[in-house]
Amino acid sequence: MSSVLYDVPGPKAKARNRIYTGVFLVLLGLLAWWVLSAMADKHQLDADKWTPFVTDGRIWTTYLIPGLLVTLKAAAISMVIALPLGALLGIGRLSDHAWVRIPVGTVVEFFRAIPVLMLMLFGSAFFVQFTEVPSDSRPLYAVVAGLVLYNASVIAEILRAGVLSLPRGQTDAAKAIGMRKGQTMVYVLLPQAVTAMLPALVSQLVVILKDTALGGTLLGLTELLAANRQVSANYSNTIATLVVIALIFIAVNFALTSFASWLEGRLRKSTKSTGAVVGAGEVSDMATGQAV
Repeated sequence: MSSVLYDVPGPKAKARNRIYTGVFLVLLGLLAWWVLSAMADKHQLDADKWTPFVTDGRIWTTYLIPGLLVTLKAAAISMVIALPLGALLGIGRLSDHAWVRIPVGTVVEFFRAIPVLMLMLFGSAFFVQFTEVPSDSRPLYAVVAGLVLYNASVIAEILRAGVLSLPRGQTDAAKAIGMRKGQTMVYVLLPQAVTAMLPALVSQLVVILKDTALGGTLLGLTELLAANRQVSANYSNTIATLVVIALIFIAVNFALTSFASWLEGRLRKSTKSTGAVVGAGEVSDMATGQAV
């Protein structure tokens, strides 16, 4: 017996899976015990390392909340610019005109191949050499520039993959009723591809949010992760601070993905199914150039 995606395991396979699961849980428990023991030996579990996050509100009002706001600001600006730019690049890659498709494809592949941190460093050097951007604003500009250039290129590939995942008959039907290429893209293909693109698109937005930490590490952006240095210097609790910051990142990203899941459900209900909706993994593979 099999489903659409995989063979249903039989009794022996189910028994093996239970054994593998049990072994994994035991190993995970041992790893957790080893980590906690090591932290306890280094006095990282002492109450004085953790209670300031509950008893001292200055940690939050002076360091963590301002850092979180800078992180959200940098991520929001990058998303607002990268989304429409990525959409334009993605549509350009789908153009029938070689003089549009080839240059746009070159731009996309160029910036997609460069590490985002290197783009941030180039951006910082550019703003130092060729602009009059104030020094206190330069890290934010550099981080946003790097995130936009890289993620717009990835979003372009996500859009292209989402459109190409639709049945060929959608385009043929639009041509049959006399719609032009641009009308077909705007009124037929893109609306249907939104649901297919959404999971991979949200994954990329999460990447944007997390990559703001690179600016705090090397460019001096006072974002959430950079607050670790200030809190640790004042309270001598580096591990505890990193754990709290990680939990904040998890909460923010969980809120973003939960909203996206709700939005995807609404879109699926409000639009007619084309039978061509693909998962986030397939669209991501197509966007990154891997075989599907």
